[in-house]
Amino acid sequence: MKLSKLACPICYYPFVSASDQSGDASSLECSTCKKVYPNKQDYWDLTVAVGSTEYTESMPAATELFRTSLVSFLYERGWRQTFRWGGFPGRTREFEMAKTYLNPTIGGTIVDASCGSGLFSRLFIKSGLYSLVVALDFSENMLKQCKEYVEHENISDERLALVRADISRLPFVNGSIDAVHAGCRN
Repeated sequence: MKLSKLACPICYYPFVSASDQSGDASSLECSTCKKVYPNKQDYWDLTVAVGSTEYTESMPAATELFRTSLVSFLYERGWRQTFRWGGFPGRTREFEMAKTYLNPTIGGTIVDASCGSGLFSRLFIKSGLYSLVVALDFSENMLKQCKEYVEHENISDERLALVRADISRLPFVNGSIDAVHAGCRN
């Protein structure tokens, strides 16, 4: 089920069916353009430039900051708590607000876009409200941190897909996503 939702971020066609649709394959190949995307153990790397040796990405400083291991480590250990100073209601209230708004999509697939260290991805999984939660971020280190939290909190990853992707090139089969959550900080 996890892999059947994913598509090539270049041409948006589905991947060649892997023998294991649970997400344990070592790579995915686009059925149309034949580009191959690797499973990096902690997450699927579905960025356009993955595997390219001729192209280097130039990202804004803010993007690069969130790709560092230090920020990924500190995000839930102090950084996010500063959001309260900006008037954010806190994760419990934010999650309740999201559940209320997303109520019509319960039982479907939700993408936690720019998931960071997976705070809300983990809350969506623990709630049992969705058949699949896709934790999506551009930062490799944030996705690794998310995986660490999932393991530390003994959360089953059966209904979780960790995906590295650019928010402007979402790698999903058309019509396969029921809801997108992007915290108000995004």
